[in-house]
Amino acid sequence: MTTNGSEPVGGTDETLSAAASGPRPDAGGSPTPSTGARPASAPVGGWDPLAAVRRPDDPPLDVLLSGTVFFDLVFTGIARMPGPGEELWSEGLGSCPGGIANLATAAARLGLRTGLVAGFGDDAYADWMWDTLSRDEGIDLSASRRFEHFHSALTVSIATAGDRAMITHGHPLPEPLSAMAGRAPAACAAVVDLHGETDWWAFLAARGTRIFADIGFDETGRWDVADLAPLAHCHAFTPNAVEAMAYTRTDTADRAVRKLADRVPLAVVTDGVQGALAIDSSTGEEAFCPAVPVTALDTTGAGDVFAAAMTLGTLAEWPLVERLKFASLCSALAVQQFGGSLAAPGWGDIADWWRTVRAQADAGDLRAAYTRDQYLFLDGIVPTCAVQGKRRAQGTFALRSDAGEH
Repeated sequence: MTTNGSEPVGGTDETLSAAASGPRPDAGGSPTPSTGARPASAPVGGWDPLAAVRRPDDPPLDVLLSGTVFFDLVFTGIARMPGPGEELWSEGLGSCPGGIANLATAAARLGLRTGLVAGFGDDAYADWMWDTLSRDEGIDLSASRRFEHFHSALTVSIATAGDRAMITHGHPLPEPLSAMAGRAPAACAAVVDLHGETDWWAFLAARGTRIFADIGFDETGRWDVADLAPLAHCHAFTPNAVEAMAYTRTDTADRAVRKLADRVPLAVVTDGVQGALAIDSSTGEEAFCPAVPVTALDTTGAGDVFAAAMTLGTLAEWPLVERLKFASLCSALAVQQFGGSLAAPGWGDIADWWRTVRAQADAGDLRAAYTRDQYLFLDGIVPTCAVQGKRRAQGTFALRSDAGEH
């Protein structure tokens, strides 16, 4: 099943041009706070999936994120990795903001009022990424900073054989993210990395922010349980099965999620094509959801899309099984596009998929009918109004001089 991410639902597509420059460091060379980022008063595109649960005293942001932004070059359509001295031509190439921008874009496209704490350089890559995230995606960058004489981290990602390989170059930021985080607007939730800076989480938790944590693969192979200590501040933990089993010393994803449920109110373990499992002790729910079968083009950012969708479902107070199904669906839609952040689905993509499934089921397709019956809750979630289409990764990035051509 396919979606049409470039077309709106009953509306007109948004402009795809990208002006080049965001706020610059001042002439004196000291880093300055950002200005001119889109206010977080309304989700971009005009659709608010949390409208039914919002209260007048809610924080200005739904979700706050922090981390490193990379400029990603993603090559696709390569059957294998090149050998020494060999040159291969790829069928596809996309450029997009990467790293924490994958998660920020996924959250913003699902209608969450999203803030990002990150450091940006003063090069052309940073100009384009700042503009794409703040203007096109509506992400609040008021706590992010630009640094003079500092260049963007860059990753080359090669999608091949159902997986990806990456080469990255970058440098530590001149200022730690925790020093910027105190300037960020308050948020209902924050999505964080247990391997990142954790010393400001207590500050978030103290002002009522629910913290959703993830963790990456432990390259040391130690899988030290002490790494999970910051979960004491967290509402949710969403590792994949390999990570969850290694840290809990268990041999199945089911056993792992049960041990993690002793540490956090919401434990979620993703297991690739095997689906996802979750226990929400705050509601007493347990759930399993099979993966949505799709042909993956590029898996970059799929976990970020899943985390963003789970955060939305939790803030919206959906039943646990619906949260899992929705997150699995969003991840499945994302891997059918290439380029992590700009592959994230918007509500137009979700509505397109749902309309296609229903039409196929009505035409007698038994597989589609089964899928339709599993996702009937979308009838109460998918927007019926016009929703703008979303930008996809392109082979290059537009500069200010190119903007008039789009």
